[in-house]
This record gives sequence, structure tokens and C-alpha cells, in this order.
Amino acid sequence: MKKLLSILLLIPSLAYAQDSNYTVSSYFEEGFKAPNTNHLGEAWLNFLVEADDEFTYNITQATFAANSTLNWHKHSSAQVLIVVEGEGYYQERGKEPILMKTGDVIKCPKDTEHWHTASVDSAVTYIAIYSSDPTIWTEPLTREYYNSVAERLKDN
Repeated sequence: MKKLLSILLLIPSLAYAQDSNYTVSSYFEEGFKAPNTNHLGEAWLNFLVEADDEFTYNITQATFAANSTLNWHKHSSAQVLIVVEGEGYYQERGKEPILMKTGDVIKCPKDTEHWHTASVDSAVTYIAIYSSDPTIWTEPLTREYYNSVAERLKDN
């Protein structure tokens, strides 16, 4: 885990060192506040690496304020989440929700409906790695369902 995080942190530095045609991002930046299109509450997105012809994956840092929700969705490729700070919830359709914490790495299989966001009492920041294909939003995650997950996981 520490090696993977070190590699991810090195990517901007390596790009900087190569030549003057580089793009540098910093995961220390908060990013921009996301419009409330597919979530409730507050969220910020920082696009660290955007997919192109040479590297077909996006690497995005997402931060959700405590008690925020994210709708059910899926991706046409596998998605990897690396939790860098805080606690949140993760669930795949048909499976029990889990509490995700700093240091957790979660791999979601392609075409698997899921959601992930902050817990009731904690913000969460994670790095998401996923293909350049658009996210497929399937249905809203209701506040009632989110609250029921929070209640089930509160002692974890």
C-alpha cells in the first residue's frame, strides 16, 4: 500500500522532470466543488490525471463532506479506490455495505453497480482510478437508505 501511494505521489514529480511539455497536478489541492447532480451534500473533485490516447485511465481525487451521499453507478472497467483520509461507506449491489477507512484499497469489478461516499460523522478523501468511459448513473441513493447503512455500520 505504501509503495502504491508513493508511486501515485511521484507521478506529478516525474512529469515535471521530463520536459517542458508536462502537466502537473497535486493531490494536496482540494479541486473544485462538484455540482449536486449525482450526490447530496458537498463534494470536491481534483482530476489528477485525465485519460488520453497513451494512458486510458482517469485518476481523480474525490473528497466528500461528512453525511454526503453518492448515487448508485457503474463503470465499463474495473475501478480502484484508495482511501487516503477519513471514513466512508462502500457497497456493491447485492452485497452488504462496508466501512472504508484510511489505507483501504478497494477494487470494484467492471459493470458492477455500487456507491461510495463519506460516513455520517467523517469526511472521506479517496483516489479513484477508472477508465475514460463515462460513469453510468443508475439510481439515486436515498437519504433513508444511507441513514440505514450508517445505523448498521456505526459500531464498526
